[in-house]
Amino acid sequence: MSDLQKTARRREPITDTQLLLTITICIFVGMYVMAMLVWGGGFLKPQMLFDILNDNAYLIIISCGLTIVMITGSIDISVGGVTALVAMVGVMILNGSLFNVPEGSRIAAALAAALLIGLAFGLVQGFLIAHLEIQPFIITLAGMFFARGMITIISVDPQKAPQNLMDILQTRIDIPWLGSVNKRGELIPARMEIGVVIALVIVALVFLLLHNLQLGRSFYAVGGNRQSALMLGVNVRRTRFMAHLLCGLLAGVAGFVFMMHTGAGNATNATAAEMNAIASSIIGGTLLTGGVGNVIGTFFGVLTLSTIKSIVTTSGLRDPWWQSITTGAMLCLFILLQSVVLMRKNKKNGKK
Repeated sequence: MSDLQKTARRREPITDTQLLLTITICIFVGMYVMAMLVWGGGFLKPQMLFDILNDNAYLIIISCGLTIVMITGSIDISVGGVTALVAMVGVMILNGSLFNVPEGSRIAAALAAALLIGLAFGLVQGFLIAHLEIQPFIITLAGMFFARGMITIISVDPQKAPQNLMDILQTRIDIPWLGSVNKRGELIPARMEIGVVIALVIVALVFLLLHNLQLGRSFYAVGGNRQSALMLGVNVRRTRFMAHLLCGLLAGVAGFVFMMHTGAGNATNATAAEMNAIASSIIGGTLLTGGVGNVIGTFFGVLTLSTIKSIVTTSGLRDPWWQSITTGAMLCLFILLQSVVLMRKNKKNGKK
């Protein structure tokens, strides 16, 4: 590479996505370091970070799906209901109360049901939004009500999965080099659930999709300007359909991971998960207007949101409404920060 090419690359301006991603990562790191210095305790132990990941693996997966949809300029608020429905169906398959499946095949059957339910919601909602051009908010709101209603039709009573199968699903991976030493001088390794591995793999796959495949570039093009995308030869309807299809599929996977973590199914599962996923995506730098977003930022958005809740709880403010207040305040802060950063950058580009 010539010196001229190297100089040109160094002078290439940072994109909106990269700028917002950098801000999100810096805020998360600063917030977590502050929590370690001020509150100490659990925040000083590596297991605290892994507990956040263990508790929010399903939310990371949902947020990945929301990021794809929001990049195209759309929205999906049915994902929380789909997650809860999948968890209920999965638990009832595991305990044998829904289908007569041999015990040795119940985990595979629950996974298949999760994928099919997610695909079904993605197919129907994607078709209605992309091909019939019905407002995404209305369609996915109906999907949320339908999923929540189906849970109570399937079972009014809460369900629990059998312990022998949950022992398999809740197998944890020991990470001794990130452990902590107890008062006896014994090394306690940090432990990570299988669901976290699934979530991290999905983050990596979605990142590759968005940045290395033509479909991912089409998502950005459609979200940036549909008319321009059409002129460039992008099939806007197919692209919007695929975005909602993938979002539904990921909601199905999230429901299975949620079931792996809790081992229970009831109508209140994953309450407000769709709102937390949207908030995480926005905190991660995804714009509601579309065309800008990064799944790595979304990942750190989930961690930031979860860390805020942990800080609030550690501070002694255990009432749920305190978490809602801090989440809302942080969301407003990030939206304001995004607006200011992008406004200043656009003015700077305009002067040039």
